[in-house]
Amino acid sequence: MSAELILTRKENRIGFITLNRPAEMNTFTPDFAKQLDDALWAMECDDEVMVVVINAAGKNFCTGISLDQFNNKSHSEYRKFLYGIDAFYHTLAKMTKITIAAVHGYTLANGAGLAFGADMTIATESTTFGTTAINVGLICLGPAAPMSKVIGRKKLIEMVLTGDMFSATDALNLGLVNKVVADDELEAAALKLAGKLVKKSPIALRIGKEGLNRLVEDSYDQKLNVMDDLFAAICAGEEAEEGVAAFIEKRKPTWAKD
Repeated sequence: MSAELILTRKENRIGFITLNRPAEMNTFTPDFAKQLDDALWAMECDDEVMVVVINAAGKNFCTGISLDQFNNKSHSEYRKFLYGIDAFYHTLAKMTKITIAAVHGYTLANGAGLAFGADMTIATESTTFGTTAINVGLICLGPAAPMSKVIGRKKLIEMVLTGDMFSATDALNLGLVNKVVADDELEAAALKLAGKLVKKSPIALRIGKEGLNRLVEDSYDQKLNVMDDLFAAICAGEEAEEGVAAFIEKRKPTWAKD
């Protein structure tokens, strides 16, 4: 993989991972997903890094999986594809390093999942979130996994099944983000939070994160795999093909009648 779809650097015990497909709104492809997962594991294994900040180049953080990936795959092929695309969810949950997502612009579908899957999230005032896949005949079951650890069932169902977008303030009120800052203060706010954390005891941070994770649940990986299995079944269907095609062709989808 020659293209640097994910950029990384280190500074003062802080690791930075930057999504780098700005012209494509940092959408997920298999190569992008693999480079992201590799970068997360590299930071996890680097003894010089205590905190990892995940940010993005361009006007938007990430708008999900690139829709050109949803075509001509069997159920089993979609299952394998989604396990690769969603590997970062498992990795974030397993990491002992603290992760901070610094998000801006459109943060949708798997982009929202990446933002909410991090340990902490800072968003700009103009950030727009949404689990929007249902609007093209798909479904945001991957993002639902980290969201389910934060918000109640009724709100989760509403958000995933309507696909409505919501503001950074709404996300803050739901507990999906930690802080909302002015658009020009995102980098400084992320650095301030990361700088505060790197001054703490590394062992205390690691053990503290492990303990807090165990308070929530121990079967996260299994639940994520079930979500991808269900999503694969949708992807292989005719309505998903129609929904994606309609979006690309800028028309309203025609759903099959039960």
